[in-house]
Amino acid sequence: MGLRQTSWHGFYEVLARRVRRPEWAFMNYGFAPLDPAVPLALEPGDEADRFCIQLYEHVVAADLTGLDVLEVGCGRGGGASYLSRYRGPRSTTGVDLAAAAVATCARERRGPGLRFTTGDAQALPFPDDSFDVVVNVESSHCYSSVPRFLAEVARVLRPGGRFFWADFRPAGEVERTRAELRASGLAVDAEQDVTAEVVRALDLDSDRKLALVRAWLPRVAHPGFARFAALPGSSSHRAFQERRTRYLSAALTAP
Repeated sequence: MGLRQTSWHGFYEVLARRVRRPEWAFMNYGFAPLDPAVPLALEPGDEADRFCIQLYEHVVAADLTGLDVLEVGCGRGGGASYLSRYRGPRSTTGVDLAAAAVATCARERRGPGLRFTTGDAQALPFPDDSFDVVVNVESSHCYSSVPRFLAEVARVLRPGGRFFWADFRPAGEVERTRAELRASGLAVDAEQDVTAEVVRALDLDSDRKLALVRAWLPRVAHPGFARFAALPGSSSHRAFQERRTRYLSAALTAP
């Protein structure tokens, strides 16, 4: 485990232990289409997380009916729960390195065929050819070796299986990341820069997120968490606005 992953692992362990609110189900930046069409239909209990859910809808562009789905880096479990409840897979497995986050998921998230386990994205605890679909949303920036992670994705996918990925990178690392995806042994079917859609979601969802930060965290933690959540006015939000940080999504297929 490299320094990069060790640092993030410790941060997420502490975060999961300190903020145990079950309402906090998602940790991604969200997605808001620039030209909205028909709004995504959600149950009332999911409406607060609309922008975070819309990122999953954008990324996981496939029919999951009857398939075995793995989410790597499942965080607080909202995405895996959403996919299991709305998209009709046979099974949905969430895996995360942070044991405290997995405990929260197991305690709070429900869905047909849904389960959670602790595991390392770079050494997934599953046999070869275990899943039809692998999902990885806003997690790979924590990994010490993205190529090692992609090799694990290729290993656990069944022939013809799909990999759906989204994450942010400094602008200077975008081409390297694209090259890593192309070198994974999976065929890149589609790749998009969705920075503008992510910034729009951050702006539209900022009041809700700021209210949660103020309600759940001590005042001393507010500036740091504003950067972590890329709230408007933070340095991380400005980096997205100025495209010094870019947000990418991609769909790939196993041979």
